[in-house]
Amino acid sequence: MKKHKKRKLDYVVISDVHLGTYGCKATELLNYLKTIEPKVLILNGDIIDIWQFNKRYFPKAHMSVIKHITSLLSKGTEVYYITGNHDEMLRKFKGFQLGNFKILNKLIVTIDNKKAWIFHGDVFDVTMKHSKWLAKLGGKGYDLLILINTFINWISKLLGYGKLSLSKKIKNSVKSAVKFINHFEEIASEIAIDNKYDYVICGHIHQPEIREISNAKGKTTYLNSGDWIENLTALEYENKQWSLYEYAKDDIAKSSNKELSKKELKALQKEESNNFIFDEFLKEFEIQKPLK
Repeated sequence: MKKHKKRKLDYVVISDVHLGTYGCKATELLNYLKTIEPKVLILNGDIIDIWQFNKRYFPKAHMSVIKHITSLLSKGTEVYYITGNHDEMLRKFKGFQLGNFKILNKLIVTIDNKKAWIFHGDVFDVTMKHSKWLAKLGGKGYDLLILINTFINWISKLLGYGKLSLSKKIKNSVKSAVKFINHFEEIASEIAIDNKYDYVICGHIHQPEIREISNAKGKTTYLNSGDWIENLTALEYENKQWSLYEYAKDDIAKSSNKELSKKELKALQKEESNNFIFDEFLKEFEIQKPLK
């Protein structure tokens, strides 16, 4: 099989992988990751699904995704893990940094003289429904919104209603889904424009998108990385331009589904034995390493 050269990218954003669930397309994600060399990889929430996964279900492909991401760190890739609602357990580690790896609730970064505001977006589930002005705190008070969201979910769970997630409810009808998505994009973009962000980059609603949104105050580019459950999409940045990656259109990635070579396996095993981040992930989520 012909070996293809990996694509060098400045930024890659993936979200809503939901490792540890039956719907996760981990093999396809791994195929994709093997074809790229990003300078910066942004994991924009819901990478490991704490809400839903069965601790007895964490197959080799899911583990291999984590191993591959940690191997990128040793090759110089900066990896930002932005917390989401399904991996909210990591929010207590906000600010943790080890080498090129950092855990955050949000990320504000300047890319080619343009400001990007990157966050998962789950806090809008509650705040969008109950108060638009509260949602619009997000530009400067995203951490506060997370606390409000966590408290509301705690009360809801205490009353026996479970955690609130409007993004699940909208799947009941196409009409409500379109309304929710439009509202989500509108709120995120309004906040971005108010705070003079050139880009606002989200996940959460599993709806891949790149489009310019404007109002009387200005304009911004709204981007959503989609998911690795149904859409199998990511955001890529190179040559001063964002593009939407679609696995369905990537024949090279789809053809890369092969067993690791002995050399690759040996390298991964060596990294695993000395990789603090990898081991801490397993401990935090009480995941057992697969038997050799």
